[in-house]
Amino acid sequence: MRCYLVGGAVRDELLGLPVKERDWVVVGATPEQMTAQGFKPVGKDFPVFLHPDTNEEYALARTERKTAPGYHGFSFHAAPEVTLEEDLARRDLTVNALARNEAGEVVDPYGGLRDLRDRVLRHVSPAFAEDPVRILRLARFAARYAPLGFTVAPETLALCRAMVEAGEVDALVPERVWQEMDKALGEREPSPFIRVLRECGALARLLPELDRLFGIPQRKEYHPEVDTGVHTLLVLDQAARLSEDRAVRYAALLHDLGKGTTPAKLLPRHIGHEARGVPLVEAVCERLRAPRAYRDLARLVCRLHLNAHRARELRPDTVVKLFEQLDAYRKPERLEQFLLACEADARGRTGLEDKPYPQADYLRAAYAATREVQAWDFVAQGLKGAAIAKAVSRARGLAVAALREAGTEAGR
Repeated sequence: MRCYLVGGAVRDELLGLPVKERDWVVVGATPEQMTAQGFKPVGKDFPVFLHPDTNEEYALARTERKTAPGYHGFSFHAAPEVTLEEDLARRDLTVNALARNEAGEVVDPYGGLRDLRDRVLRHVSPAFAEDPVRILRLARFAARYAPLGFTVAPETLALCRAMVEAGEVDALVPERVWQEMDKALGEREPSPFIRVLRECGALARLLPELDRLFGIPQRKEYHPEVDTGVHTLLVLDQAARLSEDRAVRYAALLHDLGKGTTPAKLLPRHIGHEARGVPLVEAVCERLRAPRAYRDLARLVCRLHLNAHRARELRPDTVVKLFEQLDAYRKPERLEQFLLACEADARGRTGLEDKPYPQADYLRAAYAATREVQAWDFVAQGLKGAAIAKAVSRARGLAVAALREAGTEAGR
């Protein structure tokens, strides 16, 4: 019975990164031997155990065989005679097919150390093609390790394309796609996740509304990068730079979906793209089964982001209406999320990444001024029902007008 630290823990140790969790493979043992030593069985499809002291996962060495389409179609074989090399062979990437023995030595049967050195994400074997989830994981690893200079091996991208053409990606269930996408949104630089999916053709199957943005032109005087898809990825990375909130990043990713449906005769202008984008955002969220908080923010950012950009041009009552549409008086955190996504949109343009976004501070100040208006002040005046709401909105509009006037006077 021999225990090996495997996978991500070994990879990240060698890269000098913090290790979040440690997984182990046990060679030469039976389930009965594991339980006799106090390990707690938890695996459903194959023998996995929790260490009695550390609570870390220990899995018996196993092989797997494809038995049906999709990522559920596998059978597993775990037995004392399965070797470490056989277990590592079923891993997705060479950098994940590393192990460390009890003496601290690295076991590297598939070139993982070389690929770590060369900063390459490469599949271990053709068996990679048997599991479509591996395309998502590859894209997520591309996002995670992009800051370290990692790229995807050309032959691995080619294999992913073949998988897409074979229809393997169509077998993915929404929950699994969302799980990997949400993790990718949490990375420091999420855009490689989308880029890799697009390069292998998976984006067109999973998120066609996003895929069609690439190649759609925008007015160069406002968007030096021109391409709407390129702009979207710039916005996504700006959102990651501004906020760790994944809902903000998700909203940034979907904010311009309407530009993919602009009639060709109108290009490169995109009049009305906000309204056209809302049903597309809703369709994506429904298909991915995104959490409600993500859905609500994405819908609002898509519909209202241009109002934020021209905030100083809006009438005071329109500013108040914006706050009401965001439900900001009941959910003050919503306004900040919205403003961060809008700032990411403004900065997600080539050469304008560090341009100030004074609209956000203006709207924050306007919101603070309008929050001073309280309904009970009008209740005390004897108003009732709809008359109270009307009076509150009017008073809040006056507060915005006073703020704007004070700003104008200060600027003279």
